[in-house]
Amino acid sequence: MKTIKGPAVFLAQFVDDKAPFNSLDGMCKWASDLGYKGIQIPTWENFLIDIDKAAESQDYCDELKGKVNSYGLEIAELSTHLQGQLVAVHPAYDLMFDNFAPDKVKNNPTARTEWAVDVVKKAATASRRLGLKTSATFSGALLWHTWHPWPQRPPGLVEMGFEELAKRWMPILDHYDGEGVDVCYEIHPGEDLHDGDTFERFLEATGNHKRVNILYDPSHFVLQQLDYIAYIDHYHEFIKSFHVKDSEFNPTGKKGAFGGYNNWGDRAGRYRSLGDGQIDFKTIFSKLTQYGCDVWAVMEWECCIKSPEQGAREGAVFIQDHIIEATEKAFDDFAGADIDEDRLRRILGITK
Repeated sequence: MKTIKGPAVFLAQFVDDKAPFNSLDGMCKWASDLGYKGIQIPTWENFLIDIDKAAESQDYCDELKGKVNSYGLEIAELSTHLQGQLVAVHPAYDLMFDNFAPDKVKNNPTARTEWAVDVVKKAATASRRLGLKTSATFSGALLWHTWHPWPQRPPGLVEMGFEELAKRWMPILDHYDGEGVDVCYEIHPGEDLHDGDTFERFLEATGNHKRVNILYDPSHFVLQQLDYIAYIDHYHEFIKSFHVKDSEFNPTGKKGAFGGYNNWGDRAGRYRSLGDGQIDFKTIFSKLTQYGCDVWAVMEWECCIKSPEQGAREGAVFIQDHIIEATEKAFDDFAGADIDEDRLRRILGITK
């Protein structure tokens, strides 16, 4: 068993043009004052990390890490969620996903993909320079528009989609392997990796690449009505990153899993601040600890009701209260005795 690290916080949703959320120093002090021990850094926010410099310069990474450490914090992971999304984009989503890309590659899907692949690779090198072993990302999606198969999917379409997705990611995965860093795909609606079956399809398509791993976030499984506890039993060996985010699913006679095109606050399935939703985090933390999952518990705020400031304040305490200090002894050790083979035979009634 292994004690989960934390609490940590994903900085992405808190970035703002106002202090303290507009500088690395400001966000580090804010997180530290709330009781967080780690931060997950979004690589698309240049004021938090210059990913080009981080990939090129050990001095820059040492200075960055030193600054974060000076606030009593550690860097949990680098996130390339937005760039990872752009590794694979179906043309139907081109206009919307161009928002994640710099102007120089907008309206040019090929250039956009090349840029995204380059940035995700740089995050691997930067992670190694920062002493990190895992990195968080999205897989992107070529098949998402076909998940509810109407009209009927042609035979071979799904297989071809995952072959192409793996083809795009293999050079990235090989680069991460060279840097000694695991890629943790957040299993998430909108991505081709959105449940257990799709994770297995991708893993197989990559030839069971050892750097293919999972960022576990149970909130997305509630919205899919997937058993998020059993998921840990199936995939614990791959879970190397962990977003702590709550959610709820309250279907009515008018709406269910599809959501009716409603805004988040009006959907049957919606994200909530920690403790306000339906997720059984006590069992989750117990399972992850029992299986020895070496993860940071990273709070991600995406509540449709509560403010980010309150969510962050409460989230640090919530995670700290759920972290289990893994025991190194059995409860009945006091009743034990020195054992040798002769004694074992006598207990079993075995005669020589």
